[in-house]
Amino acid sequence: MPALALLPAVLVVAFEQLVQWKYGPAGIVGLLLLTVGIKAKSPAVSSAGAVVLALLMTGPAL
Repeated sequence: MPALALLPAVLVVAFEQLVQWKYGPAGIVGLLLLTVGIKAKSPAVSSAGAVVLALLMTGPAL
């Protein structure tokens, strides 16, 4: 049973490391804002995090 509880934590850490590796510190800030906004039920904070992540994923529009 403890291994089953450990699996989600490992997946979250692995996903955070992937975002950090691919998008740098700005990706972690965007992910943090999105997570905090969802947990706090704050649409403004979660939207800001989603916008940061979307801008990082799309790259420059020009």
